[in-house]
Amino acid sequence: MRQTGNTILITGGGSGIGAALARRFHDLGNTVIVAGRRREALEGTIAGRPGMHAIELDVESAAGVADFARRLLAEHPGVNILVNNAGIMRFEALDRARDLADAEATVATNLLGPIRLVDALVEHLAARPDAAIVNVTSGLAFVPLVATPTYNATKAAIHSYTLSLREALKGRVEVIELAPPGVQTGLTPGQESRPGYMPLDAFIDEVMALFAGQPTPREILVERVRPLRFAEAGGRFDETMAGLNEAAAKARQG
Repeated sequence: MRQTGNTILITGGGSGIGAALARRFHDLGNTVIVAGRRREALEGTIAGRPGMHAIELDVESAAGVADFARRLLAEHPGVNILVNNAGIMRFEALDRARDLADAEATVATNLLGPIRLVDALVEHLAARPDAAIVNVTSGLAFVPLVATPTYNATKAAIHSYTLSLREALKGRVEVIELAPPGVQTGLTPGQESRPGYMPLDAFIDEVMALFAGQPTPREILVERVRPLRFAEAGGRFDETMAGLNEAAAKARQG
């Protein structure tokens, strides 16, 4: 993926990984558009940065995604890179009947959102030089956290979707998967300072170094996530899942 001179759209750009990526790519000389639900958060990301722009987007709404795509291309026809980063993570109990609103919102945001946005922009991107799509998944796509089952499932689905998308767009659009480990962000309550999670700055430093590789890896995997990504292939799935869930439960308990 070309490192500079792009026009990059990053969803979920108001905080966390999305905001950090937006600033780093902007530092490299790219025009960056951040998108998300909260205008105030988006404005915080772009403050004091000419060449960064903010557009509100609710990825849960099919009509909203279609309208967003029209506004985006009217204002920024040079967009050549899409980073599907917007996501939510909710804790759910599977051992009893429950209100499925959290599960349904997670599917709408994490799975249908990226699919709808790719669909809205794919023909435009395929006609642009140096085009790329980056789908942000998770180490939990490969080894699940029992407390967040729908989140894990949506990220596993986007991993599979990315494999198909890469083959379908071969030679026209570069398709990259970014699979983070647990990172200190606001994805869940208290996660910004949760022990055992990777500091955001350290994560972004490693990610940007990987993006700079030639050729860019198909999967952007920091060292901390590799044990999850390759647990099954290495015959370590059961022990990795047990260790992950034990460590995560202890971290949440403080």
